[in-house]
Amino acid sequence: MKPNIPIVDISSEADQTSVSIDLYTSRKKIYVRRIEGFFQRIRGVSLTLLMGAYFLLAWVRVDGDPLVLFDIGARKFHLFGAVFWPQDFSLLALGLIISAFGLFFISALFGRVWCGYTCPQTAWTLVFIRLEEFFEGSRNQRMKLDESSANINKWLRKGGKHLSWLVIALATAITFVGYFYPIRELLNELSTLTLTSGWAWFWTAFFTLATYVNAGWMREQVCIYMCPYARFQSTMFNENTMIVGYDKKRGDPRGSRSRENKENALGDCVDCHMCVQVCPVGIDIRDGLQYECIGCALCIDACDSVMEKMNYPKGLIRYATEKEFE
Repeated sequence: MKPNIPIVDISSEADQTSVSIDLYTSRKKIYVRRIEGFFQRIRGVSLTLLMGAYFLLAWVRVDGDPLVLFDIGARKFHLFGAVFWPQDFSLLALGLIISAFGLFFISALFGRVWCGYTCPQTAWTLVFIRLEEFFEGSRNQRMKLDESSANINKWLRKGGKHLSWLVIALATAITFVGYFYPIRELLNELSTLTLTSGWAWFWTAFFTLATYVNAGWMREQVCIYMCPYARFQSTMFNENTMIVGYDKKRGDPRGSRSRENKENALGDCVDCHMCVQVCPVGIDIRDGLQYECIGCALCIDACDSVMEKMNYPKGLIRYATEKEFE
């Protein structure tokens, strides 16, 4: 018979107080601060090109036929001048498999560049945030506006923002449905309220609502809780994957200081929290690699701007591998 292992309570009486922990908390709104920089210019170009292609391709015609149209009713699919039929779906499956492996390969090398630079959720969220800034002002102004009591100025600003969101959401939905239903006919029938297809009505309304809610209200929650890519990306990461990270050895211990009075005992991080204020998912990159991080590099541009003002070398937060950080 094995002897019992004695259990000793080493906690003091002062530590034995009950602590209430909320497992489910309401969402805390993230006020994203605007920042410019090298990586944001790259994001701006990539997202502009992709969104421009999305909104324009549905209108382009070649020899009278649409450039891109998935005519499900006629089982006829126009794709960049070529016509595909249902028996050609094996080519579609092959193309999707190649695209999936390509995404996995890119993720293993460069992390979540898809999320940061090309994802539709990222693109539309950025557009909605820009509209929010236009109507409600900077980060501090938006926070003060939300805390202020209801008045005409507040309702006008909020109303203008939500109206602009709905216009963008409607344009997005019409364009999407236009890839399955000739967009010129769709727009004409919508404008005259003579749309013959009930499904076209339904999907236009559905994608308008989905875009408005996802990009306007849910934002980072789509990336954190709904998108499966954030979950299974960890299986593709290794110590040689390029990630956005904080150089802890160089930055710690953190502390504020003036530009002229630099204490040698402190690291390069001035603890300004700029990297947190610009993060669209509300994380602190200094806490290490987190699955919420979408690799948008906003924190890199924010930190580089602070390092430049302090006359410190840039790259305290940068793209690097875990092996390089170690």
